[in-house]
Amino acid sequence: MSRALVRTIGLAAGAVLLALVFAGWAAVTALGRDGGAGSGGAAATPSDTSADAGFARDMAVHHQQAVEMSFIVRDRTQDEEVRRLAYDIANTQANQRGMMLGWLDLWGLPKTVADREPMSWMEHGKGGAAHGGGHGGSAGASAGSGDDQPIMAGMATRAEMKRLGTLSGKEAEVFFLQLMIDHHVGGVHMAQGCVDACAVPVQKALAQGMVDVQESEIGLMTDMLRERGAKPRG
Repeated sequence: MSRALVRTIGLAAGAVLLALVFAGWAAVTALGRDGGAGSGGAAATPSDTSADAGFARDMAVHHQQAVEMSFIVRDRTQDEEVRRLAYDIANTQANQRGMMLGWLDLWGLPKTVADREPMSWMEHGKGGAAHGGGHGGSAGASAGSGDDQPIMAGMATRAEMKRLGTLSGKEAEVFFLQLMIDHHVGGVHMAQGCVDACAVPVQKALAQGMVDVQESEIGLMTDMLRERGAKPRG
């Protein structure tokens, strides 16, 4: 499959996904308004400890770093292919992040919970593994404040983000692609957890769309690395 076709499929899938999500937005809004009206509404509204709430919180954080990473590389290279990919990722994930934070508002739930481990909601879903180390999409590491401690699965460390900002040209392109592949693999792991465990249909649809699009982009970025004489880290 050609790269242009892969990118077209990814963009088309993203457009369809957004259409489905917006189509379900009215239902989610009604759910948020009517959550306390009766037993049916109360049961349908996700709880603070639900997979739906945990996924929305954690993926919003995960997406924010992808947006930041994309903006960094757009300023560090003139390669139009990398810049276009970075723009697509930033635009898509910023929109998805806004949706997830909006759902938390509608459900009357906090956007952050200080005393809860990232991805702990996945322990109650299918597969059970929510913790682990390393890059490349193994289960997420626990939160930490050090430069070499990623917050959750696939995320770059502070030191890696700083390093990306010091590189330029081909070096920046290669490091960005390696970081983003790791980031996507971690994101797919988390999104699949929501597909398995979330209860709100529109959020499950969003999560499945993330799995499909990001897996396609992983293949695309792997090809882009190969053309630059490099390969994924994991």
